[in-house]
Amino acid sequence: MKKMMLMMCVTVLAIFLSVSMAAAAEVCQGKCLSYNQDQKTITVEEYDTNFDKDNPYGQSTGVVSDYNVERAVIGIMPVPGDVLRIAYEVKGTERVALRVMNVSKQDLRKK
Repeated sequence: MKKMMLMMCVTVLAIFLSVSMAAAAEVCQGKCLSYNQDQKTITVEEYDTNFDKDNPYGQSTGVVSDYNVERAVIGIMPVPGDVLRIAYEVKGTERVALRVMNVSKQDLRKK
């Protein structure tokens, strides 16, 4: 009986872990180049993760990406020049934003 209960718990845990990993979103951080409210798109110049004193948000990679923000939760409204962090999913060839965070305007390191 204990063996059966243990196997059931392990199975449920394995299912839970596989489903939660599949639901994870990808994340991008970079400088907002444009935010088009009519077309519901944001264009971002992506940053890497090489943080230092001169580049607290990372360094530009030169990659420019567009995100569909039609259904995204957007915090503080982005304007060109703001540093954004975008959680997104790839659907076909389109990047669909789930959440847009304005890092530069809500940075807790600023005094």
